[in-house]
Amino acid sequence: MSYEFYIAKRYLTARKRSKFISLITLISVGGVLVGVAALVIVLSVMNGFETEVRSRIIGTTSHITVYSMEGGGMADYSLVIEKVEKFKDVVAASPFIFFKAAIASATASDGIAVRGVLPQKEVEVTNIGEKIKSGAFDLRNGICLGSDLAEELRVSVGDQVNLFSLEGEEMESGLSVPKVTKFKVTGIFETGMYEYDSQLALISLDKAQKLFNLKGRVSGVEIRTKDYYQAGRIANELDEYLGFPYYAVDWMHQHKNLFSWMKIEKWSMFLILCLIILVAAFNIISTLIMVVMEKTKEIGILKSMGATPQGIRHIFLIEGLVVGAVGAVLGSGIGYGLCWAQETFKFISLPSQIYFINSLPIDMHPLDFILVVLASLGICTLASLYPAYKAARLVPVEAIRY
Repeated sequence: MSYEFYIAKRYLTARKRSKFISLITLISVGGVLVGVAALVIVLSVMNGFETEVRSRIIGTTSHITVYSMEGGGMADYSLVIEKVEKFKDVVAASPFIFFKAAIASATASDGIAVRGVLPQKEVEVTNIGEKIKSGAFDLRNGICLGSDLAEELRVSVGDQVNLFSLEGEEMESGLSVPKVTKFKVTGIFETGMYEYDSQLALISLDKAQKLFNLKGRVSGVEIRTKDYYQAGRIANELDEYLGFPYYAVDWMHQHKNLFSWMKIEKWSMFLILCLIILVAAFNIISTLIMVVMEKTKEIGILKSMGATPQGIRHIFLIEGLVVGAVGAVLGSGIGYGLCWAQETFKFISLPSQIYFINSLPIDMHPLDFILVVLASLGICTLASLYPAYKAARLVPVEAIRY
């Protein structure tokens, strides 16, 4: 053990004359502990919400969507699907139609988004079939509605609704009359995302082609990949593979604003909660300055015995680093324990009527723990620089005399 570490340990140990300083040291450790614990818990909670949102988006939409730059939709979609399904990393592909429409029940009406799909292929590219809460995913002669939309229309499985297409039929007079098609509600799904549950309806592909005057065309092709985290890279490769006039868009790009906002919010919280550790750092500065003032004579004796200014600096840097390390380790341990308890026992519940989940989500990332610990150690080390510098500059003769 080096003399710097030995002396730093002695200075941090409670003694009769320095109980007040030791108390401030404990408060500094507590400040770092609270800051680190708060950081890892908040980051894990925000990761949990991001994971929940991502799983619901991916479960309702495909990993990649291929569109055509030519107007009027994609006519040769069968050929595109055949080519795409031969591409590496692609699991399945399915055509779809997406249009805005109006829907009306016997008691209410609303504007919605309608997606026309092939049910047998749709279940291969999305998990929408697993989200059915009542009825069945049967689109042969029916329509599936989001749970919030069904509630707004006050309909249930077996009721009838009318779907109005804005791509209407042109009359002899030149006026356009909206197309109206009756559908029986065969299923109600719940994804947990209000955007989908309140505005989305699913019908069969052939009915959508007739309703929206597409005549053998589709809006695009949905694709499921082996790893959705690689969807961006695969989409770029598909662009080159398919060539003009097709282009591919991955799920992250489609929801770029949402995930960018979540990432900004996460790291903003990181910076804000670092202020707790900064408060603890001021305690460390005051503690070490008081140690320097109390140990002025001892520092002078050490320097007269041959201790170098660099060695004196190391003593006080080690003190600050030990305070930060103890607080960081204990804080990350407490944060991990609380996150594990919430993940296992779910003792913090959320109202499912307001949120799309019934308990506070947790997703712990080792990298977040490492970054928090390193940040706290860095702040505590910086807080130790000034007291260490002042101690190293003491002149031995004056320190011993006064």
